[in-house]
Amino acid sequence: MKTVSIVALIYGPDRPGLVAQVAGWIYKEGGNILHADQHRDAEENVFFQRIEWTQPGGEETIHKVAKSFSIMATQELGMSCRTAVSNARARVAVLVSKIPHCLHDLAFRFRRGEMRGDIVCVISNHETLSDFCESIQIPFYRVEVPPDGKESAERLELDILRKYQVDLIILARYMQILSARFLSEAGIPVINIHHSFLPAFAGGRPYHQAYARGVKIIGATAHYVTADLTRDPSSPKTSLGSVTDTQSKNSSARVRTWSKPCRPREFAGTWNIAYLCTKIRLSSSIEICRGGTQKTLRSGG
Repeated sequence: MKTVSIVALIYGPDRPGLVAQVAGWIYKEGGNILHADQHRDAEENVFFQRIEWTQPGGEETIHKVAKSFSIMATQELGMSCRTAVSNARARVAVLVSKIPHCLHDLAFRFRRGEMRGDIVCVISNHETLSDFCESIQIPFYRVEVPPDGKESAERLELDILRKYQVDLIILARYMQILSARFLSEAGIPVINIHHSFLPAFAGGRPYHQAYARGVKIIGATAHYVTADLTRDPSSPKTSLGSVTDTQSKNSSARVRTWSKPCRPREFAGTWNIAYLCTKIRLSSSIEICRGGTQKTLRSGG
């Protein structure tokens, strides 16, 4: 049976003794540190740490200690803190329009147990992917988003998310812009997966726009969604190189490949950009601070 551990992500103003205080608190509670990774942003004087430890006692005790650590980090250390228990499974909702490849890849990776969580529902503004969701027994909801009915559509989407007690939303080629009100009321992280042409080529037919302007590089990006479309904190990206001799229609076809295999330098192996960003989030290895700066701290092993 795999050992249950607590993972904490903390960040805040740097000062001497933070590592010692954190380790000392865990020691006094009887914990045993498994991994610890920290980083100091010298320009901003911000300290970041990801620390994982085992804790004696049953599940109720472990959750209580995780909550106590968060209170200590906030009140005594003056840090922002997020904790997670390693056996907790995130409840994930996927929003998608018509293009299926990101949903297909994520669904099968979750099904194979590659990520610590479950896709509990899929919401789409089209009926296109209902048969696929039915075939893998994931609840599918079609919510039309007419130009004059966006607010009511988002209310319905929020009701579905609350019904399934969703912890994380993934926009897997969802061709709608979420309002600031939706993001505020959802109150949970939202990961978006899209082409890397934003903000230069917004709107419809971005590949055609880019081709017409002579763009020679296409790529993929996954990021956390904020109300400011141009300043979303970014996660790993990938590119496909020159497309000088590639017509725009082929560029848009290649998106089905480019949102899949990639190999960011800091990660070994062949990854799916959507899979990579989601896996980092679900492994409690990433945090956002100062409204847009993102730090990734890898776990040991």
